[in-house]
Amino acid sequence: MNVVGLPRSARRLSHGSVLGGAAALLLLLASGCARTPAPPEGLKPGQTQLDRLTATGAPQRLPAKAAPALANATEKPPVPAAPAPTEVAQSERELSATGYMFDEGASQAQPSAADASRTAPSMKQAKPPHVQAAPSGVGGLALSGTGAGGGGRGFGSGVGRLAGAHVARSAISAAPAPPQPNTENYAHVAENAFLNVADQPLSTFSIDVDTASYSNARRFLNDGALPPKDAIRVEEWLNYFAYDYPEPIANEPFSVTSEVAACPWNASHRLLRLGLKSQQISQADTPARNLVFLVDVSGSMMPQNKLPLLKRGLAMLAENLRAKDTISIVVYAGASGLALPSTAGTDRARVLDALARLEAGGSTNGGDGIRLAYATARQHFKTGGINRVILATDGDFNVGTSSEGELQRLIEDERKSGVFLTVLGFGDGNVKDSTMEMLADKGNGNYAYIDSIAEARKVLVREAGSTLITIAKDVKLQVEFNPARVASYKLIGYENRLLAKEDFNDDRKDAGEIGAGHAVTALYEIVPKGQASAPPKVDPLKYQSVPALAPAAATAELLTVNVRYKPPSSDVSSKFSRVVVDGGLGLEQASVDFRFSAAVAEAALVLRGAEALSSASLEAARSLAQGALGQDLNGDRHEFISLLAKARALAPPAAPVATLAR
Repeated sequence: MNVVGLPRSARRLSHGSVLGGAAALLLLLASGCARTPAPPEGLKPGQTQLDRLTATGAPQRLPAKAAPALANATEKPPVPAAPAPTEVAQSERELSATGYMFDEGASQAQPSAADASRTAPSMKQAKPPHVQAAPSGVGGLALSGTGAGGGGRGFGSGVGRLAGAHVARSAISAAPAPPQPNTENYAHVAENAFLNVADQPLSTFSIDVDTASYSNARRFLNDGALPPKDAIRVEEWLNYFAYDYPEPIANEPFSVTSEVAACPWNASHRLLRLGLKSQQISQADTPARNLVFLVDVSGSMMPQNKLPLLKRGLAMLAENLRAKDTISIVVYAGASGLALPSTAGTDRARVLDALARLEAGGSTNGGDGIRLAYATARQHFKTGGINRVILATDGDFNVGTSSEGELQRLIEDERKSGVFLTVLGFGDGNVKDSTMEMLADKGNGNYAYIDSIAEARKVLVREAGSTLITIAKDVKLQVEFNPARVASYKLIGYENRLLAKEDFNDDRKDAGEIGAGHAVTALYEIVPKGQASAPPKVDPLKYQSVPALAPAAATAELLTVNVRYKPPSSDVSSKFSRVVVDGGLGLEQASVDFRFSAAVAEAALVLRGAEALSSASLEAARSLAQGALGQDLNGDRHEFISLLAKARALAPPAAPVATLAR
């Protein structure tokens, strides 16, 4: 008997791609004799379940009518030739990676147990890059009745006397999907140069409490790649770590610590460490919080390290809210909307339910979302409390108000309302780092990058006070060097935070904010008077002579640190000063925190390819950090050492790795 017009499942099975020869022959006969049924609900004529699933390119739930057939089936299908155990295990791992596992007795696909804790059942999972969509499908077999078949990995269902499910690997491998283009964006960082004290005795800059650069670089290193040079901002590496700075005294919002010792990468230079530590605030004393989560749910946020990770992090934050706190959720993609109206912090079930219902899809209109979030925060403004928008995104604004200029003006206008901004970055491949840093800077807030659930816990739970509670705003530092003791100096990092000397006394000039319990660290490399330094940048003046030294220059003072700041609710600044003296310490005599911060700076400078670092190396930085671990209660310093080992393994072989005698 000739069998004509076989369905797709029978044609595939006849080639032996899924079942053995006996089962294939059996199904060929059944397919030729059985009456062709009407297509299942939701399918076009001639379209199979496989066609529909492969067309979407994403995991789908089984149709409601298909699952009962499996639950009611009492007979088992012919057993095909068993694949090797390792092949079955691999297929199961790949199915589990999609976020769904098939239960033969269930009415629909369910999230795997491994992912249940981090992904809500209502979340539509995206297929990870290593699981190709093309060879996957819904496969089923039936000797009488209806059936939809397909080769490859997937689910199987059938209706009739013989029905069952299969998981099998197609013998014909689909071509791998083309790699997605990397569109990550980092602003260029021009390294600070040495400046002569005779020409520029003042160094002025805004503080920076962001930490995104370090955790983002950690993501690169853990993925087996060196971070881009412009992704490394030394000040954010320094400020990622906790240091044992003293608590503030009297009425000052923060303490100032200074220490001078030998420079690790240039023994003839000195290294100055300046540290600011703000007041700690207990949970009981924390003012009422009005938090608005502004969540990017565009299509680019679908991968597991984006929206699913974000939802878990925000859920942890929600668990620590109190009755006097309120929380709202605004979502934005092609359009913006209020996913959760202002809700009491104790109504956690409602908050967690709203988070679980968030799904990714569409393009990104960040501008409209920001407007709605600020409007929501203003509507529920808490006088004397914490009013903050928490923007969580990969920064991929691609429709609507998307130019940096427009976004900057929008944020600058909104911050005048007293609502501050925290920016949380997620994901890889399209991280718009420069945009997110700009938004946090202009929004009187801070920017962190979340690469893991541990980092989410650090930022949103462990350091929630410094992340969300602003102690002082527009904090500026101005360092005046004594020309009798300092020939030249270089500020390490803070390149995009530099200010003109006139900006220090200008209260209209925006600067950085510092949160409760925050520590800010800055390093200067100093060339002592008498040491060779950079030549003057301008010729001597014809009509003016070098200014005469003041009596203070004859003292032991190395420099004076001036600090200016504003209370969060004021537009008038205050100022205080501290004098720094060089006690001539060697590196081995410096504190543990001094040596560790110097190691962090050295590693960051080496990875950036900074100039004038002939004696610096990743191995030297690792050795210095290894001897300066301190208590390290949270393991951050140990992790840094392990990252340096990865960075050294990834460094170009031709690069010299010299160990400096210390």
